[in-house]
Amino acid sequence: MHTVVKALTFACTIALSAAAAAEPVTYDLDPDHTYPSFEADHMGGLSTWRGKFNRSSGTVVLDRAARTGSIDVTVDMKSVDFGHDEMNRHAMAADILDVERYPTAVFKGKFTEFDGDVPEKARGELTLHGVTRPITLDIDDFKCIMHPMTKREACGADVSAEFNRADYGIDFALNMGFKPEVELKIQVEGQRRQ
Repeated sequence: MHTVVKALTFACTIALSAAAAAEPVTYDLDPDHTYPSFEADHMGGLSTWRGKFNRSSGTVVLDRAARTGSIDVTVDMKSVDFGHDEMNRHAMAADILDVERYPTAVFKGKFTEFDGDVPEKARGELTLHGVTRPITLDIDDFKCIMHPMTKREACGADVSAEFNRADYGIDFALNMGFKPEVELKIQVEGQRRQ
C-alpha cells in the first residue's frame, strides 16, 4: 500500500508540474537589453543608414507547451538614435517621423509558428506614423535561462522584419531615388513577471 501511495504521489506531482508548465507566462521586456534597430537606404544605394530606438516597453505572453502567445510592444519614437545629432533631429521632424503627432510605434501580434516549443514567427499589426498594417516578425536564436543576477527566468531572441516605409506614409526623399525598404533588427530580452 505504501508503494502505491508513493507512486500516486509521484504521478500527481508530475501531472501538476506538466499543468504548471502549460500555463501562459508573462515576460516584461527589459528596456536595458531591448533595442529595435533599423537599416534604411541613403541616396539610392550610396550608403545604408543604421539607427535604433533607445526606449521601448512591452510584454510577451508565452505558453510553450500549448505553442501560443502574444506580443505587445511600444517604441518611443523620440528616442531615435543614428549616432548623429543632426540626423536624429531631422528624423523626428514633420517630414519624416513627425514624432510630435506620432510619438509611439506599436506592434501587437501573436506567435504563429513554432519549432517544438520554440517560437519562430509572429504575425500582427505595426502602427507607425498613424498607419496600421500587417507585418511578420522572424524570430531567431530564442533562448531562456535562469538569470544569474535577478534569479528569475529570462528569455531573449533576435527578431527581424522588413517593411516599405511608403506604406506608412513616410515618403521623405523617395522622389530623389531613396529606396523605401526598411529592415528591422531587434535584440530583445524579457524577464518573467513575478
